[in-house]
Amino acid sequence: MLVQVRRHGYSSGYHGSACGNLPVPARPSYTLSVNSNPDPQLQGSPIEPGNDPFSTRAPSTRRSSWQAIAAVVAGVLVGLLFIGTGTARAAWQEIAQLLSLQGKPEPASANVLSEHETEGLDTMTPQSQAQLLLERSINHYRGANDQIATRVDSWRGKIKLDQSLNSLFMTALNSDDLRVRAAAIEIDLACRNLEKSSATVDRLEPDAHTGDQGLRANALWDIALLGNRGVQPERALQILLASIHDSNVNIRYWAVEGLAYLGTNETVAPLLQAFHDDPSRMIRERAACGLAQSGMLNERQRRAAVPHLLDFADDASLDAETHTWVFQALRDITGQSLPHDPAAWRNWYTANSDRQWNPVTRDRQ
Repeated sequence: MLVQVRRHGYSSGYHGSACGNLPVPARPSYTLSVNSNPDPQLQGSPIEPGNDPFSTRAPSTRRSSWQAIAAVVAGVLVGLLFIGTGTARAAWQEIAQLLSLQGKPEPASANVLSEHETEGLDTMTPQSQAQLLLERSINHYRGANDQIATRVDSWRGKIKLDQSLNSLFMTALNSDDLRVRAAAIEIDLACRNLEKSSATVDRLEPDAHTGDQGLRANALWDIALLGNRGVQPERALQILLASIHDSNVNIRYWAVEGLAYLGTNETVAPLLQAFHDDPSRMIRERAACGLAQSGMLNERQRRAAVPHLLDFADDASLDAETHTWVFQALRDITGQSLPHDPAAWRNWYTANSDRQWNPVTRDRQ
Protein backbone atom coordinates (compact mmCIF):
# COMPACT_ATOMS: atom_id res chain seq x y z
CA MET A 1 0.00 0.00 0.00
CA LEU A 2 1.20 3.52 -0.75
CA VAL A 3 0.70 6.46 1.55
CA GLN A 4 -0.13 9.84 0.05
CA VAL A 5 1.08 12.86 1.97
CA ARG A 6 -1.60 15.38 2.83
CA ARG A 7 -0.31 18.90 3.28
CA HIS A 8 -1.49 22.45 3.61
CA GLY A 9 -3.65 23.47 0.67
CA TYR A 10 -6.10 26.11 -0.50
CA SER A 11 -9.40 25.48 -2.20
CA SER A 12 -11.86 27.75 -3.98
CA GLY A 13 -14.42 27.27 -1.22
CA TYR A 14 -11.99 27.74 1.62
CA HIS A 15 -13.01 30.15 4.38
CA GLY A 16 -10.67 29.22 7.24
CA SER A 17 -7.74 31.11 8.71
CA ALA A 18 -5.04 28.75 7.47
CA CYS A 19 -4.29 26.28 4.69
CA GLY A 20 -6.33 23.11 5.05
CA ASN A 21 -5.13 19.63 4.12
CA LEU A 22 -5.81 18.31 0.63
CA PRO A 23 -4.71 15.05 -1.03
CA VAL A 24 -1.93 15.34 -3.58
CA PRO A 25 -1.08 13.35 -6.73
CA ALA A 26 1.80 11.05 -7.59
CA ARG A 27 3.22 10.99 -4.08
CA PRO A 28 6.74 9.66 -3.61
CA SER A 29 6.16 6.12 -2.40
CA TYR A 30 6.15 5.14 1.24
CA THR A 31 5.62 1.48 2.03
CA LEU A 32 3.03 1.10 4.76
CA SER A 33 3.61 -1.70 7.25
CA VAL A 34 1.13 -1.64 10.08
CA ASN A 35 2.74 -2.30 13.44
CA SER A 36 0.70 -4.89 15.29
CA ASN A 37 2.74 -4.57 18.48
CA PRO A 38 1.04 -2.70 21.30
CA ASP A 39 2.51 0.58 22.49
CA PRO A 40 4.94 -0.37 25.30
CA GLN A 41 3.88 2.73 27.20
CA LEU A 42 0.36 1.38 27.44
CA GLN A 43 1.36 -2.02 28.80
CA GLY A 44 0.93 -2.48 32.51
CA SER A 45 -1.41 0.48 32.73
CA PRO A 46 -2.78 0.96 36.27
CA ILE A 47 -6.19 1.82 34.83
CA GLU A 48 -8.22 -1.29 34.18
CA PRO A 49 -11.66 -1.54 32.55
CA GLY A 50 -13.07 -2.84 35.82
CA ASN A 51 -12.40 0.51 37.48
CA ASP A 52 -14.60 2.42 35.05
CA PRO A 53 -18.10 3.05 36.47
CA PHE A 54 -19.38 3.47 32.91
CA SER A 55 -18.19 0.06 31.69
CA THR A 56 -20.52 -2.85 30.95
CA ARG A 57 -20.35 -5.13 34.01
CA ALA A 58 -22.60 -6.67 36.64
CA PRO A 59 -25.74 -4.56 37.41
CA SER A 60 -25.12 -4.59 41.16
CA THR A 61 -21.61 -3.25 40.74
CA ARG A 62 -22.77 -0.57 38.31
CA ARG A 63 -25.55 0.40 40.73
CA SER A 64 -23.13 0.89 43.63
CA SER A 65 -20.88 3.01 41.43
CA TRP A 66 -23.78 5.21 40.35
CA GLN A 67 -24.90 5.54 43.97
CA ALA A 68 -21.45 6.76 44.94
CA ILE A 69 -21.40 9.28 42.10
CA ALA A 70 -24.90 10.48 43.02
CA ALA A 71 -23.84 10.97 46.64
CA VAL A 72 -20.90 13.12 45.61
CA VAL A 73 -23.05 15.26 43.30
CA ALA A 74 -25.70 15.66 46.00
CA GLY A 75 -23.04 16.73 48.47
CA VAL A 76 -21.78 19.40 46.11
CA LEU A 77 -25.30 20.73 45.52
CA VAL A 78 -26.09 20.82 49.24
CA GLY A 79 -22.84 22.62 49.88
CA LEU A 80 -23.73 25.24 47.32
CA LEU A 81 -27.09 25.79 48.99
CA PHE A 82 -25.34 26.83 52.20
CA ILE A 83 -23.07 29.26 50.34
CA GLY A 84 -24.24 32.72 49.46
CA THR A 85 -25.66 33.15 45.99
CA GLY A 86 -22.81 35.42 44.88
CA THR A 87 -20.17 32.99 46.13
CA ALA A 88 -21.88 30.07 44.42
CA ARG A 89 -22.06 31.99 41.16
CA ALA A 90 -18.38 32.90 41.38
CA ALA A 91 -17.47 29.29 42.10
CA TRP A 92 -19.44 28.07 39.10
CA GLN A 93 -17.90 30.71 36.85
CA GLU A 94 -14.45 29.55 37.93
CA ILE A 95 -15.35 25.93 37.13
CA ALA A 96 -16.84 26.95 33.79
CA GLN A 97 -13.68 28.89 32.94
CA LEU A 98 -11.51 25.86 33.64
CA LEU A 99 -13.68 23.75 31.37
CA SER A 100 -13.62 26.24 28.51
CA LEU A 101 -11.71 25.57 25.29
CA GLN A 102 -11.10 29.28 24.86
CA GLY A 103 -8.49 31.60 26.33
CA LYS A 104 -4.75 31.34 26.75
CA PRO A 105 -3.06 27.91 26.76
CA GLU A 106 -3.08 26.21 30.15
CA PRO A 107 0.01 24.03 30.61
CA ALA A 108 -0.59 20.60 32.10
CA SER A 109 2.98 20.45 33.42
CA ALA A 110 6.45 21.65 32.57
CA ASN A 111 6.93 20.77 28.90
CA VAL A 112 10.22 19.01 29.36
CA LEU A 113 11.13 15.46 28.41
CA SER A 114 11.01 13.55 31.70
CA GLU A 115 14.03 11.78 33.13
CA HIS A 116 11.92 8.62 33.28
CA GLU A 117 11.37 8.75 29.52
CA THR A 118 14.99 9.63 28.78
CA GLU A 119 16.28 6.75 30.88
CA GLY A 120 13.94 4.32 29.15
CA LEU A 121 14.83 5.30 25.57
CA ASP A 122 17.81 2.94 25.31
CA THR A 123 15.60 -0.02 26.19
CA MET A 124 13.15 0.79 23.37
CA THR A 125 13.32 -0.20 19.72
CA PRO A 126 14.31 2.52 17.21
CA GLN A 127 10.70 2.57 15.97
CA SER A 128 9.35 3.23 19.47
CA GLN A 129 12.05 5.83 20.13
CA ALA A 130 11.15 7.73 16.97
CA GLN A 131 7.44 7.56 17.70
CA LEU A 132 7.78 8.77 21.30
CA LEU A 133 10.24 11.57 20.52
CA LEU A 134 8.31 12.89 17.52
CA GLU A 135 5.13 13.00 19.60
CA ARG A 136 7.01 14.94 22.30
CA SER A 137 8.48 17.26 19.65
CA ILE A 138 4.99 18.00 18.32
CA ASN A 139 3.98 19.00 21.84
CA HIS A 140 7.11 21.18 22.23
CA TYR A 141 8.71 19.15 25.01
CA ARG A 142 12.17 20.54 25.65
CA GLY A 143 14.83 17.97 24.96
CA ALA A 144 12.82 15.98 22.41
CA ASN A 145 14.50 17.50 19.36
CA ASP A 146 17.91 17.15 21.00
CA GLN A 147 17.26 13.44 21.42
CA ILE A 148 16.07 13.14 17.81
CA ALA A 149 19.21 14.92 16.56
CA THR A 150 21.40 12.58 18.61
CA ARG A 151 19.67 9.35 17.61
CA VAL A 152 18.28 9.85 14.09
CA ASP A 153 21.38 8.68 12.21
CA SER A 154 21.27 5.38 14.12
CA TRP A 155 17.61 4.95 13.07
CA ARG A 156 18.38 5.09 9.35
CA GLY A 157 17.09 1.93 7.71
CA LYS A 158 15.69 0.65 11.01
CA ILE A 159 12.42 2.58 11.19
CA LYS A 160 9.39 2.67 8.89
CA LEU A 161 6.51 5.07 8.41
CA ASP A 162 3.96 2.61 9.76
CA GLN A 163 0.46 3.77 10.55
CA SER A 164 1.34 5.31 13.92
CA LEU A 165 4.55 7.05 12.88
CA ASN A 166 3.06 8.26 9.61
CA SER A 167 0.21 9.91 11.52
CA LEU A 168 2.72 11.71 13.74
CA PHE A 169 4.85 12.60 10.70
CA MET A 170 1.89 14.30 9.02
CA THR A 171 1.01 16.21 12.19
CA ALA A 172 4.61 17.35 12.58
CA LEU A 173 4.91 18.34 8.93
CA ASN A 174 1.91 20.65 9.39
CA SER A 175 3.12 22.12 12.70
CA ASP A 176 3.34 25.88 13.22
CA ASP A 177 6.88 25.30 14.53
CA LEU A 178 9.59 24.96 11.88
CA ARG A 179 11.76 22.97 14.27
CA VAL A 180 9.02 20.37 14.59
CA ARG A 181 8.77 20.24 10.79
CA ALA A 182 12.56 19.77 10.69
CA ALA A 183 12.23 16.83 13.10
CA ALA A 184 9.65 15.29 10.77
CA ILE A 185 12.01 15.70 7.81
CA GLU A 186 14.87 14.07 9.70
CA ILE A 187 12.68 11.09 10.54
CA ASP A 188 11.41 10.89 6.96
CA LEU A 189 14.98 10.69 5.66
CA ALA A 190 15.80 8.00 8.21
CA CYS A 191 12.71 6.01 7.20
CA ARG A 192 13.79 6.23 3.56
CA ASN A 193 17.31 5.08 4.51
CA LEU A 194 18.88 8.18 2.98
CA GLU A 195 22.34 9.14 4.16
CA LYS A 196 22.77 12.90 4.44
CA SER A 197 25.73 13.16 2.07
CA SER A 198 26.69 14.45 -1.37
CA ALA A 199 27.02 10.83 -2.50
CA THR A 200 23.27 10.40 -1.98
CA VAL A 201 22.59 13.43 -4.17
CA ASP A 202 24.96 12.00 -6.80
CA ARG A 203 22.90 8.82 -6.82
CA LEU A 204 19.51 10.57 -6.95
CA GLU A 205 20.25 13.29 -9.53
CA PRO A 206 20.00 11.09 -12.66
CA ASP A 207 16.57 9.88 -11.56
CA ALA A 208 15.51 13.47 -10.87
CA HIS A 209 16.35 14.42 -14.46
CA THR A 210 15.45 11.41 -16.58
CA GLY A 211 13.81 8.72 -14.47
CA ASP A 212 10.26 7.46 -14.84
CA GLN A 213 7.57 9.58 -13.20
CA GLY A 214 7.64 7.76 -9.85
CA LEU A 215 11.43 7.74 -9.64
CA ARG A 216 11.62 11.43 -10.61
CA ALA A 217 9.03 12.45 -8.02
CA ASN A 218 10.82 10.49 -5.30
CA ALA A 219 14.20 11.90 -6.29
CA LEU A 220 12.98 15.50 -6.38
CA TRP A 221 11.40 15.12 -2.94
CA ASP A 222 14.44 13.42 -1.43
CA ILE A 223 16.91 15.93 -2.86
CA ALA A 224 14.81 18.82 -1.56
CA LEU A 225 14.74 17.35 1.95
CA LEU A 226 18.46 16.67 1.89
CA GLY A 227 19.09 20.23 0.77
CA ASN A 228 16.95 21.53 3.62
CA ARG A 229 19.09 19.58 6.06
CA GLY A 230 22.24 21.21 4.68
CA VAL A 231 23.34 18.74 1.99
CA GLN A 232 24.33 20.84 -1.04
CA PRO A 233 21.30 23.18 -0.98
CA GLU A 234 22.54 25.19 -4.00
CA ARG A 235 22.84 22.04 -6.07
CA ALA A 236 19.41 20.89 -4.87
CA LEU A 237 17.95 24.21 -6.03
CA GLN A 238 19.34 23.79 -9.56
CA ILE A 239 18.02 20.22 -9.80
CA LEU A 240 14.53 21.34 -8.74
CA LEU A 241 14.54 24.35 -11.09
CA ALA A 242 15.34 22.04 -14.00
CA SER A 243 11.92 20.41 -13.54
CA ILE A 244 9.76 23.41 -12.66
CA HIS A 245 8.66 23.87 -16.30
CA ASP A 246 8.42 20.18 -17.17
CA SER A 247 5.55 19.16 -19.47
CA ASN A 248 4.45 16.53 -16.92
CA VAL A 249 2.20 18.24 -14.38
CA ASN A 250 3.08 15.71 -11.65
CA ILE A 251 6.78 16.39 -12.08
CA ARG A 252 6.14 20.14 -11.86
CA TYR A 253 4.07 19.50 -8.75
CA TRP A 254 6.94 17.81 -6.93
CA ALA A 255 9.44 20.37 -8.16
CA VAL A 256 7.27 23.10 -6.59
CA GLU A 257 6.79 21.07 -3.41
CA GLY A 258 10.53 20.52 -3.31
CA LEU A 259 11.22 24.24 -3.59
CA ALA A 260 8.89 24.93 -0.67
CA TYR A 261 10.61 22.31 1.50
CA LEU A 262 14.13 23.26 0.43
CA GLY A 263 13.25 26.60 2.02
CA THR A 264 16.21 28.78 0.97
CA ASN A 265 15.96 32.46 0.08
CA GLU A 266 16.42 31.58 -3.59
CA THR A 267 13.22 29.50 -3.69
CA VAL A 268 10.88 32.48 -3.16
CA ALA A 269 11.17 33.91 -6.69
CA PRO A 270 10.48 30.64 -8.57
CA LEU A 271 7.55 29.90 -6.26
CA LEU A 272 6.12 33.34 -7.07
CA GLN A 273 6.61 32.67 -10.78
CA ALA A 274 4.85 29.30 -10.55
CA PHE A 275 2.00 30.88 -8.59
CA HIS A 276 1.54 33.55 -11.25
CA ASP A 277 2.28 31.70 -14.48
CA ASP A 278 1.79 27.95 -14.25
CA PRO A 279 -1.15 26.78 -16.40
CA SER A 280 -2.24 24.21 -13.82
CA ARG A 281 -4.51 25.46 -11.02
CA MET A 282 -3.12 22.65 -8.85
CA ILE A 283 0.44 23.93 -9.29
CA ARG A 284 -0.59 27.53 -8.66
CA GLU A 285 -2.36 26.45 -5.49
CA ARG A 286 0.67 24.51 -4.23
CA ALA A 287 3.01 27.41 -4.98
CA ALA A 288 0.68 29.75 -3.06
CA CYS A 289 0.72 27.49 -0.02
CA GLY A 290 4.46 27.00 -0.25
CA LEU A 291 4.85 30.77 -0.06
CA ALA A 292 2.22 31.30 2.61
CA GLN A 293 2.35 28.48 5.12
CA SER A 294 3.51 25.00 4.11
CA GLY A 295 7.10 23.94 3.54
CA MET A 296 10.19 25.26 5.30
CA LEU A 297 10.30 28.97 4.48
CA ASN A 298 10.63 31.04 7.64
CA GLU A 299 8.55 34.08 8.49
CA ARG A 300 11.09 36.58 7.13
CA GLN A 301 11.29 34.76 3.80
CA ARG A 302 7.50 34.63 3.49
CA ARG A 303 7.22 38.35 4.19
CA ALA A 304 9.63 39.02 1.34
CA ALA A 305 6.89 37.76 -0.99
CA VAL A 306 4.28 40.26 0.24
CA PRO A 307 5.11 43.15 -2.17
CA HIS A 308 4.88 40.74 -5.10
CA LEU A 309 1.59 39.33 -3.83
CA LEU A 310 0.23 42.88 -3.63
CA ASP A 311 1.11 43.27 -7.31
CA PHE A 312 -0.68 39.98 -8.03
CA ALA A 313 -3.78 41.30 -6.27
CA ASP A 314 -3.93 44.14 -8.82
CA ASP A 315 -3.08 41.93 -11.80
CA ALA A 316 -6.10 41.67 -14.11
CA SER A 317 -4.50 38.78 -16.02
CA LEU A 318 -5.07 36.41 -13.09
CA ASP A 319 -8.37 34.58 -12.78
CA ALA A 320 -10.75 35.00 -9.83
CA GLU A 321 -9.65 31.80 -8.09
CA THR A 322 -5.98 32.75 -8.20
CA HIS A 323 -6.86 36.20 -6.86
CA THR A 324 -8.64 34.48 -3.97
CA TRP A 325 -5.48 32.51 -3.22
CA VAL A 326 -3.47 35.74 -3.30
CA PHE A 327 -5.59 37.26 -0.55
CA GLN A 328 -5.53 34.03 1.46
CA ALA A 329 -1.74 33.95 1.20
CA LEU A 330 -1.50 37.56 2.35
CA ARG A 331 -3.68 36.76 5.35
CA ASP A 332 -1.64 33.67 6.26
CA ILE A 333 1.68 35.49 6.00
CA THR A 334 0.71 38.67 7.85
CA GLY A 335 -1.95 37.42 10.23
CA GLN A 336 -4.22 40.29 9.13
CA SER A 337 -7.91 39.79 8.34
CA LEU A 338 -8.69 42.31 5.62
CA PRO A 339 -11.24 42.24 2.79
CA HIS A 340 -10.33 40.73 -0.55
CA ASP A 341 -9.61 44.23 -1.82
CA PRO A 342 -6.23 45.23 -3.31
CA ALA A 343 -6.54 48.83 -2.08
CA ALA A 344 -7.21 47.74 1.51
CA TRP A 345 -4.14 45.51 1.54
CA ARG A 346 -1.98 48.12 -0.17
CA ASN A 347 -3.00 50.77 2.36
CA TRP A 348 -2.32 48.44 5.27
CA TYR A 349 1.10 47.49 3.93
CA THR A 350 2.10 51.12 3.30
CA ALA A 351 1.14 52.01 6.87
CA ASN A 352 2.86 48.97 8.45
CA SER A 353 5.79 47.98 6.25
CA ASP A 354 8.31 49.46 8.71
CA ARG A 355 6.60 48.13 11.83
CA GLN A 356 6.91 44.83 13.67
CA TRP A 357 4.12 42.47 12.64
CA ASN A 358 2.80 39.79 14.96
CA PRO A 359 4.76 36.60 14.31
CA VAL A 360 2.94 33.92 12.34
CA THR A 361 5.40 31.07 12.95
CA ARG A 362 7.57 30.08 15.89
CA ASP A 363 10.86 30.37 14.07
CA ARG A 364 11.84 33.60 15.83
CA GLN A 365 11.09 32.37 19.34
